[in-house]
Amino acid sequence: MGDTKDSHFWDSLLTFAVGAAAGFIVGILVAPASGQETRKKIKDQAAKTGEAAKESYEKLTKEAEKGIRVVKEKTGEGVDAIRDFIEKKREELLQKAEEKK
Repeated sequence: MGDTKDSHFWDSLLTFAVGAAAGFIVGILVAPASGQETRKKIKDQAAKTGEAAKESYEKLTKEAEKGIRVVKEKTGEGVDAIRDFIEKKREELLQKAEEKK
């Protein structure tokens, strides 16, 4: 359930960023400025948006790596618990077998 909320957050953030960038570009295009000024503003905004996207991607990647580590740890703990259980049952069976002899 937490994954759904996280996914919704990132989807919403991406949608907001794309909308903000589109609004900025439309605003620049209809504002009275020379072509050179307009191109510079668009280039600057594209660089900022690209940097923000890169930072968001890096953050998302770190969170995913953290989640993978947690899953690996929990899986390892589960495997260890199963091994311990099997070993305990094996010893109990061996002990019962010895008692029957």
